[in-house]
Amino acid sequence: MKRIIHLMDMYDYSFFLSTMWVGPFWFAMLVFPDHEMTKKVMQGPWFFLGPILMWWAVTIASPQGLIDFGMDSTDPTGILSSLATLMGTKAGASAAWAHMVAGDIFVTHWMWKRCLEQNSPRWVSATTVFFGIMLMPVGIAMHMLLVRPTATSE
Repeated sequence: MKRIIHLMDMYDYSFFLSTMWVGPFWFAMLVFPDHEMTKKVMQGPWFFLGPILMWWAVTIASPQGLIDFGMDSTDPTGILSSLATLMGTKAGASAAWAHMVAGDIFVTHWMWKRCLEQNSPRWVSATTVFFGIMLMPVGIAMHMLLVRPTATSE
């Protein structure tokens, strides 16, 4: 039987690294939301900096896709097809993934922090943080429905 060895390229690595970067931060907000260490690591830009750097690395390494997208986007009727073409490449998909992961962790951080400020029940915090990473539109909808300002927070 012939053994096939698949070597990862920089796009595979950037996908993996941007995902793994946010993992510990997400886990801390989900499992240890009130812990002092969680609060400490969630201060500053570190939680979303990894995916942002991955996006820059991929974009600098393969700028042509973004340039083509910018040129093709001058016609409003062609924007969606230009975006589909860009995301149909490993560079485009990898950059888009880093972009999504950075946005997900940034918004999830906001939801987690708001849950703490509002003294939300643990299940509310865990639910919104979980869906904030897994299905962002669902997480935001749940957060807006479940987290309400309290009299002491106003």
